[in-house]
Amino acid sequence: MTVDTRIRVRYKETDQMGVVHHSNYYVWFEVARTEYLRKQGISYSEMEKRGIMLPLTETHCKYLQGAKYDDLVIVRTYMSRFSGARITMEYDVFRESDNCLLAKGKTVHAITDNNLKPINIRKVDPKLYELFIRCVTDKN
Repeated sequence: MTVDTRIRVRYKETDQMGVVHHSNYYVWFEVARTEYLRKQGISYSEMEKRGIMLPLTETHCKYLQGAKYDDLVIVRTYMSRFSGARITMEYDVFRESDNCLLAKGKTVHAITDNNLKPINIRKVDPKLYELFIRCVTDKN
C-alpha cells in the first residue's frame, strides 16, 4: 500500500541557490508518514493515547534532483519492513509537473511504550500489529 502526499514548496524551504534545502525532505517524510498512517486508519495521536510511540532510530535520503520554489512535489510513502519491534518507511519524492524522481529516503522506527522502552506490539496491541502486517503485505 502506497500513499501519495502532495506538498507545495514554500519559499522559506529554499536555500541561496534557489533549491529546497536538504533538511526539508525529512520534514516532508514526517508529513507523509503521518498521512500514510492516517490513511491506514490510525493517527499518531491515537497511537500515543494507546501508549505506543515510534521513535526514529535511523534516517537516510539520496538526493537526485533539486526541487524549487512553488514546485508541487509528491511524496510516495510505503512501509517496506515490519519486524515486530521496528518499522521501516520508505519515501520517493517526485516533482508532479514532469514526474521526475527528486529523492529517495527511508526512516526506521522502534516500537516503544511512552517511556521509550521496546514493547511486544503483538501482545500490547494486536490490532495495530495486524495493521502493520497488512501494510507490508499489501506493498509486495
